[in-house]
Amino acid sequence: MNAPLPTATAAAGRFMSGAEYRESLRRCKPVVYVDGQRIESVADAPQLQPGINALAVSYDFARDAAKAPLMTAVQSARSRRVNRMLHVNESAGDLLNKLEAVRILCQETGCAQRYLAHDALNALAQVTARIDDARGSSEHRARFQAYLAHVQDEDLALGIAMTDAKGDRSRRPHEQANPDTYVHVVERNARGIVISGTKAIVTGAPYMHEFLVMPSRQMGQADADFAVCCALPCDAPGLTMVSRPAGRPGDKVEHGAPLFSRRYGQATAVLVFDRVFVPWERVFYAGEWEHSQVLTYSYATHHRHSCIAARAGFGDLLIGAGALMCEANGFDPGEKSSLREPMVELIKITEGFYACGVAASVYGAPDPLAGNFMPESVFANIGKLLLATQIYDMQRLAHEVSGGLVVALPGPDEDHNPATAATLAEVLRANPAVPYDKRIEVARFIEDLTASYQGGWYSVISLHGGGSPAAMKQEIWRQYPVGDKVALVERLLDRGVLAPNEGDTARAITRNRQPGRCCDMGCSAPGQAVMVPLPEPPRRE
Repeated sequence: MNAPLPTATAAAGRFMSGAEYRESLRRCKPVVYVDGQRIESVADAPQLQPGINALAVSYDFARDAAKAPLMTAVQSARSRRVNRMLHVNESAGDLLNKLEAVRILCQETGCAQRYLAHDALNALAQVTARIDDARGSSEHRARFQAYLAHVQDEDLALGIAMTDAKGDRSRRPHEQANPDTYVHVVERNARGIVISGTKAIVTGAPYMHEFLVMPSRQMGQADADFAVCCALPCDAPGLTMVSRPAGRPGDKVEHGAPLFSRRYGQATAVLVFDRVFVPWERVFYAGEWEHSQVLTYSYATHHRHSCIAARAGFGDLLIGAGALMCEANGFDPGEKSSLREPMVELIKITEGFYACGVAASVYGAPDPLAGNFMPESVFANIGKLLLATQIYDMQRLAHEVSGGLVVALPGPDEDHNPATAATLAEVLRANPAVPYDKRIEVARFIEDLTASYQGGWYSVISLHGGGSPAAMKQEIWRQYPVGDKVALVERLLDRGVLAPNEGDTARAITRNRQPGRCCDMGCSAPGQAVMVPLPEPPRRE
């Protein structure tokens, strides 16, 4: 652990350890409330420890000699090695490496959280390049590049404040009775802008160093004040966070191994901005409403791609725990079809949506203006749609192979009750080769991930995180080249009615055509996809 990073091709940037990350939080003084209580020191608050622990893993993995080739990347423009979670992708291989890195982090923590920063930085690279191209300038891109260097060199944790409170969902931002349901610019001056409003569902907010504030929807001209994208520190004057605890820190576990979600979890917070000042060098755009769609679309595509990897890591936990529970119950899934079939179904679901992430990586393409690589949108959206709607099946299958004991076990205090412990250890043992305490440890692990408050959280965040299923379906239909498929069949039928007569309007069903990607002549060659191989784990004799 903590071996020096390779420096042959690039200078090694600053890589904090998990302990250093925790200490860095003590230098921040954000205004945070959890369950009605003001938190004086985020780093020391018991309610937030599972979230801090989860982020610390992303720091420690980057310093692990075995994992560093995957968990770090070279930003070639500066010839500098940076944390993978802060890297702007330069190839399809980078997309694959990010996918695998997020999966490994989520295998360890359930949800890595920090990958949202990667998704936002890549989207910012694209929208700032688009704005400058439209204006014939380099101002916005220069601001972003300076900020990117700052974030990478300091190895910061970034919170993404994107989802607005939204108010009346049937009204646009400028039509809201209370404009503070959306973050908006209330003042501009020579030094910067002043923003007010509310962002909801901000992942990991209390234990982030800085926030990227981004619009949550496409804006119209009347919404120009709401089209604002900027960065600010977590303790900016006027910013208040109202957060949920991370994981299940309040659950009583007096004895034995702690619950998984007591060790790792995620806080989400509402951020209230009350006339928060942001200097111009931290403003990526303010009022450029016509470019808001570029940012939201780019971020959504990158983020849905990352979500695929995150839930694959979660699926790995369910697969492993399900197999262990079968063994503890005295069964071999390989020999008992009633267990083998649901286990295979769980594997099929997990690897099925992950394969969409791989495809989105392989067929990723560079943004024509920013140059960074974007996952292929259709595959990214299909993968996210599959995991969003099948997360409940994944939990059901884990229950099916595990039996009802996962929610029927006596509490952990009974394991050490002199009046009951011996009897329970004897009668609730199944496989003679698996001690009672090992059996119940796995059962409580599955309960924690699938049938608890935390299990419900995994379900909802999988369904709605990165957009609702309806949003994914809309994007799939918008991006999928249905017109090419119509052209293929029309050609085979020799109908000859594809091309409209001069002056006619093209048929709607034929409009969405993307020749060269999914045409009847075969797909275009994918980008170079070279993924960093991980060493084989040591085998125990």
